[in-house]
Amino acid sequence: MAETMINSTDGAFADRSVAKIGVQSTPGYKAYRILQAGFVAAPVLAGLDKFFHVLTNWDMYLAPRIAAMSPIGGHNLMLVVGVVEMAAGVLVALRPRIGAYVVAGWLLAIILNLLLIPGFFDIALRDFGLSLGALALAQLSAEYGSGSDRSL
Repeated sequence: MAETMINSTDGAFADRSVAKIGVQSTPGYKAYRILQAGFVAAPVLAGLDKFFHVLTNWDMYLAPRIAAMSPIGGHNLMLVVGVVEMAAGVLVALRPRIGAYVVAGWLLAIILNLLLIPGFFDIALRDFGLSLGALALAQLSAEYGSGSDRSL
């Protein structure tokens, strides 16, 4: 009887493993992981680059009206933006369902800022597409995220 219980328990664990592998091979799960990786990497790298300006001079993307309202100045505000972006990327890594909504909201704030700068409407449109991807990640995380993400 003990042998039967062991075998039936092994079978239950085997079924879970097969089910997990089956889910991981679905196009939806793969899309979820691609979006998660992208929304971890992009905010972390962009945030980090706010300090080094290797990719671009990020200060030019801050609307002059916003910079004028900042008590810490435009450049220092962009450094704060960098820290927030890196934190959002880490949040997507750890809690994708929450982090994806944070990134989507952050991108919408960036869009509003860019719409205040003539000549940056194309970048605002690109960021709108990115915000849709972040919202898609949030929806996919309801299905494929960890147990703690699914309950949110």
